[in-house]
Amino acid sequence: MKNILMAASEAFPFIKTGGLADVVGSLPKYLDKKYYDCRIVLPKYACMRQEMKDRMEYVTHFYMNYNGRDRYVGIMQAEYDGVQYYFIDNEEYFSGPSPYGDWLWDIEKFIFFDQAVLSILPVIGFRPDVIHCHDWQTGLIPVYIHDKFAGGDFYRGIKTVMTIHNLKFQGCWGIRDFQRLSGLSNYYFTPDKLECNKDGNMLKGGIVYADAVTTVSCTYANEIQTPFYGEGLDGILSARRNDLRGILNGIDYEVFDPDNDSLISTNYSDTNFRTRKVRNKTALQKELGLEVNPKKFMAAVVSRLTAQKGFDLVQRVIEEITTEDVQLVVLGTGEAGFENTFNYFAWKYPQRVSSNIFYSEELSHKIYAASDAFLMPSAFEPCGLSQLMALRYGSVPIVRETGGLKDTVEAYNEFENTGTGFSFANYNAHEMLFTLQYAKRVYYEKRRSWNNIAERAMKQDFSWDASALKYQELYDWLTR
Repeated sequence: MKNILMAASEAFPFIKTGGLADVVGSLPKYLDKKYYDCRIVLPKYACMRQEMKDRMEYVTHFYMNYNGRDRYVGIMQAEYDGVQYYFIDNEEYFSGPSPYGDWLWDIEKFIFFDQAVLSILPVIGFRPDVIHCHDWQTGLIPVYIHDKFAGGDFYRGIKTVMTIHNLKFQGCWGIRDFQRLSGLSNYYFTPDKLECNKDGNMLKGGIVYADAVTTVSCTYANEIQTPFYGEGLDGILSARRNDLRGILNGIDYEVFDPDNDSLISTNYSDTNFRTRKVRNKTALQKELGLEVNPKKFMAAVVSRLTAQKGFDLVQRVIEEITTEDVQLVVLGTGEAGFENTFNYFAWKYPQRVSSNIFYSEELSHKIYAASDAFLMPSAFEPCGLSQLMALRYGSVPIVRETGGLKDTVEAYNEFENTGTGFSFANYNAHEMLFTLQYAKRVYYEKRRSWNNIAERAMKQDFSWDASALKYQELYDWLTR
């Protein structure tokens, strides 16, 4: 039996702001429990839902010297879906209405969290063979394993994995404050270690000191070794390329299952979607006040509305997108300019554009089930989960060929009748528009081909089973 500890800033269902929570909350359930005892450690945020806090039991507490004084470290535990969770409690650091806020304060509290994660291990009596660190918030755990926790038998030989979910976010701040908070010596603040552009960098620390580095798709693993995608860390990632691997995220096929989804109006499968899926479209059209027309081409967006997701491209050609033969349904929040654009076009074309500037899990399922196509023109996309959900529900993805989108969506080839979606290569608004128009033409003029694309999409397997096997191989390699 190998002991694995996953350290992260969020995990569904306890706390979620993005796809990181889905990954951390799902992956441990799919590891083989006969051979891997995988547990999760999170901060205990005050903003967690009360029903989730009610599941927690107090274990113990102690005081840890941090940033000049002794700080309270409470330990709570809970079990969910057969996985053991631990929570680090400190109301000074983890109170507030959201997990993240001011950058300097976030860096201070997550450096505290990283030290606390290692400090609680002897107290809870769990010695991991591997600590799996997720994103910049846990980037100093591999560093501390080589520094202040290097002495003594308990920590000796513990291996670490650093997984990069989005390289854009790195946990950077001025070296003077970074050194004060971390307690690390000048030795660590050089360009080959934690220093980057004259700042301290938490994620870089994890990349340099972890025994293995992973990211969430093979293409993204290659992309981040180049200056365009590397966010200033392409050099160190290239230096570690032999220890860097891409492992695709999965989605929970029990949660995202059109044949058993209680949130959608009509269930369907890859064998009967041709007659049943359209009922979800007409139900959603009625709910959102769109023209009720089962034959109308419906394109969907379920996303954070940010430039990373390619909405500057959509903004440039949205008048051409929202023609009379298209309905566009948008769900998500983000940058005000994009929110305002979608709201304006929903006001201008109320029968064909629905702008929902909020997030609803229930509505997202309804949109996946109702839509014919799913638009995801990202500037960069480490893995992406939305296109996996769209594939599962037979909503044909229209994506840019980058990161995980390139790895998961096979472009339609009309001559060989292959493919699970439509894609374009260059970050160009009109190339995106032409691809969408091509998809629309196939939908209206070659319905049998369109249905074959949707059927192939639904038959794809992007469950966690395959990805979990690759993580198990990684843990075995580290502890061989």
